[in-house]
Amino acid sequence: MDWEQLLSLKRQGDQTKRIRKEQDENRLGFEVDYDRIIFSSEFRSLQDKTQVIPLSDSDFVHTRLTHSLEVSVVGRSLGRKVGSKILLKYPHLKETHGYQSNDFGAIVASASLAHDIGNPPFGHSGEKSIGQYFKKGNGTKHATELTKKEYQDLCDYEGNANGFKILTQSRVGREGGLRLSYATLGAFVKYPKESLPIKPTNNVSDKKFGVFQSEVSVFNDVFNELGLIDNDSKFRHPLAFLVEAADDICYTIIDFEDGINLGLIEEEFALEYLINLVRDSINIDKYNSLTNKQDRVSYLRALAINTLINEVVEIFISNEEEILKGNFKSSLLDKSKFSAQINDIIKLSVSNIYQSKEVIEKEISGYNIINKLLDTFIISLNNYEEGTESSYDKLILHLLPNHINLKGSNLYDRLIGVCHFISSMSDSQAVTMYKKITGHQF
Repeated sequence: MDWEQLLSLKRQGDQTKRIRKEQDENRLGFEVDYDRIIFSSEFRSLQDKTQVIPLSDSDFVHTRLTHSLEVSVVGRSLGRKVGSKILLKYPHLKETHGYQSNDFGAIVASASLAHDIGNPPFGHSGEKSIGQYFKKGNGTKHATELTKKEYQDLCDYEGNANGFKILTQSRVGREGGLRLSYATLGAFVKYPKESLPIKPTNNVSDKKFGVFQSEVSVFNDVFNELGLIDNDSKFRHPLAFLVEAADDICYTIIDFEDGINLGLIEEEFALEYLINLVRDSINIDKYNSLTNKQDRVSYLRALAINTLINEVVEIFISNEEEILKGNFKSSLLDKSKFSAQINDIIKLSVSNIYQSKEVIEKEISGYNIINKLLDTFIISLNNYEEGTESSYDKLILHLLPNHINLKGSNLYDRLIGVCHFISSMSDSQAVTMYKKITGHQF
């Protein structure tokens, strides 16, 4: 891998090469990526999608939108700090090509901002419920009508792959999706592989998959441009490790903070579990002067995140050559000297938050809602294509937005299109649509 190639400003549809030195410093291409994501309707829907607790009424709880904004802030810091060190190591990137540390920060911030953009309603249970529909539900009847890869896309439905679809798929008036730079698209892809073959390895990049069959062509174009393909192997963009680290830092520390503020975790655990991360930076007098729980936990959270940011930068730089060779197999935080504390925090969050009664009850509701929506739209679309649609089916198809035209498409495109449509809904939109379809709301 080569940093100049990895920092490509190319966008879908470009006929000429974009040169960094020719960029308007007041409107850099990588910063345009950030703007396009934040103004997209798909990003706005994250304001009502689950991060910790589905459909929570608490002001304390983060949504996917606030989580994504926070991850982008951490990602920007990671990118800038790493970028400064990369430019010192490879001075020609700045002197010859004009790259700045802020370019690295903008790429990681943009990819971090979009990292959850493809997630369905109701958190990760939304992904699982879509997969279960095709593994165990009415969707199993389509197994013999699809290729193995197409069917696997549905059975292991993946928010990361749906995110790449959102960022790159064309539709009328939005050719090339959001038309992000290839550098940002590369940094977005944590899992540079298709749904098949499934080959469990110790490589963190093989944990899931990152592209549906419907986007394989543009996926390969992006990875070829960035120099991330070697024969049949695809490699993770180095900056994707920073996007992953930013997400890991935020969900570990901030979900823990949410759990304390919600009363699901005792406040006394805050200092106990974070002390090793904040020991060298905490001002005990300041901490003791804070009069309410939220402020105390917030102070510890800020210190802990800063500690992890600095450590992740050190881990990345010390492993940069192996990362460029494609030989680095773990997440950056797996190499952290605080990995034991991080794992303890995650275990406590799993038992007290993610497996709390409130979360489980709402996830059960989410399963039923998504199952009903899938069944309704898939049956109506298939009936339409077979010429056997009822007047009810016609009414159902009127609920599809104008920009989602699945009529006349092949079976795979219809199925993945319905999943994509439902994934674009916020939690509340999915509930409302379910109520309308089942006659519980007029």
